[in-house]
Amino acid sequence: MSTPHYVTLADSQMRVWRSGSGPDLLVLPSLIEAASVCADRLANALPGWTVTALDLPGTGGSVTSWADDVAGLARLIADAAGRLGLAGCPLLAFDLAAPLARAVPATGWQPDGVLLVDTAIAEGWSERDLRPAPLTPRADGTHLAVLWAHLRDAHVLEPRDASHPARNGAPLPAPRDLDAMLRSAAVAPDRYGALWALCLDAMRGDTRAAAGESRADGLAEVVKHLAPMAAGRKAAAPLPPARPFADPLRVWHDYADTPRGRIHLRRAGRGRPLLAFQSAPGSSAPLLPLLHGLAAEREVIAPDYLGNGESDKPERAVDIGVLADDMLALADALGLDGFDLWGTHTGALVALDLTVRHPERIGRAVLEAPVLIPADFSADILDHYFPPLAADRWGLHLLQAWNMRRDMFLFWPWYRQERAAARDIGVPAATVLHDWTMGLLASGSHYDRSYRAAFRYDTRTALVRLTRPALICAGPADMLVEGLAEAKTLAPAGTEVTPTPATVWYPGQGAQAVRETIDCYAAFLAGKPGTTNPHPVS
Repeated sequence: MSTPHYVTLADSQMRVWRSGSGPDLLVLPSLIEAASVCADRLANALPGWTVTALDLPGTGGSVTSWADDVAGLARLIADAAGRLGLAGCPLLAFDLAAPLARAVPATGWQPDGVLLVDTAIAEGWSERDLRPAPLTPRADGTHLAVLWAHLRDAHVLEPRDASHPARNGAPLPAPRDLDAMLRSAAVAPDRYGALWALCLDAMRGDTRAAAGESRADGLAEVVKHLAPMAAGRKAAAPLPPARPFADPLRVWHDYADTPRGRIHLRRAGRGRPLLAFQSAPGSSAPLLPLLHGLAAEREVIAPDYLGNGESDKPERAVDIGVLADDMLALADALGLDGFDLWGTHTGALVALDLTVRHPERIGRAVLEAPVLIPADFSADILDHYFPPLAADRWGLHLLQAWNMRRDMFLFWPWYRQERAAARDIGVPAATVLHDWTMGLLASGSHYDRSYRAAFRYDTRTALVRLTRPALICAGPADMLVEGLAEAKTLAPAGTEVTPTPATVWYPGQGAQAVRETIDCYAAFLAGKPGTTNPHPVS
């Protein structure tokens, strides 16, 4: 399996996927195949090469890297290649990525030859002006179905004749591989549409082969061309670690290798570390307001749980203790001897368990809305909250994920479709709901494991064992806010239990309420007395 890695440029980050062993080969994947899938496919076919496949600018983990023309996009690719130490290696580009590869040598980074693969396919798309339909997020989620149809049809149909299936070409992708490409394209769907348009239009330019440029049709010709070139070349060096931006307050992405798996991180700030644990079932992306709010005084590190978001997806049984052990392994991998914790919902339980079992490592802990609901309610949730979510050949899972996420804002619990279960929080804008849905889709069929763990955990027994300073809180819109009253009766003396003005990671919270809530967290974590909510739970 390919391994993801980030490289930090001056104003953005790009992500690459590395697979195989041997000398370096830099790859610009097709606009219809995920870089991760491309890296593994090439490494299997070319065992003598180390394949480094780039998430193209504007897609996947490279979404923040963007330019409005092919030359600018090529400069970003060359900058990433240089910073990764990929000097003088061959450059391979598939179909619509050909214009990007052809523009790279003019940037100053010189590959050892450019191999363009399946350009006839891209020329066919250009000839009939194939473009995605508008991909701006819609309130009903159908833009995801439109994107899926575009990607699938590009694989299935003749490039020059959309009325017939293509009889030749690479094997059709499995649903999980097509899903990987959709998730890469849908990080910023409008930007993906713009990338497609730039490359498509550039295909209509000069098609004559440039110096050092070769072409191949299909993987067999790629192997025939590249296999003899591996002999005598130096083996690839390890990729350098990802770096923060010069501005310490900017959020940057990183990975940490632990004995339990590779964990994706969002990081910002400097100073005493704070590990921030997400709710389930998506990624830590909704915690960005927390990172922005607290990074001025400390380093905030928000991991995706193993099994969730962009972290590894190990096959294993999951409970809160397992997730807490994962986070302890993360702290060890990052060299954190002492640190503070912040967690919400499932994350509150992970923080609680870690604090109770390893108090010697923890300074202070903010536990937002730990799960404290009746046992029969937990049992009902475990029975109905977690339908299977798996990639489907026609993309049916996309609307399932969208409507699950949307209904979580409409009802509590989301599957209880009745007036009495209506919530007051409001459905967020389509762009926000899109991001939340993408986090769920990133977790895939593993999405429910950490989620289920929260409703199986014995929160009450753990709370009474707290020995470190803790703040238990919840905003008024939180569906678990009623648990504060019980938390007040269970928490040891000295634990602060109080409502907060907002749940900062919920969309639609007032700016003033968010600032006041961030101030509550900061004051508690700094050990300042008397600075939390003046109206605590009685």
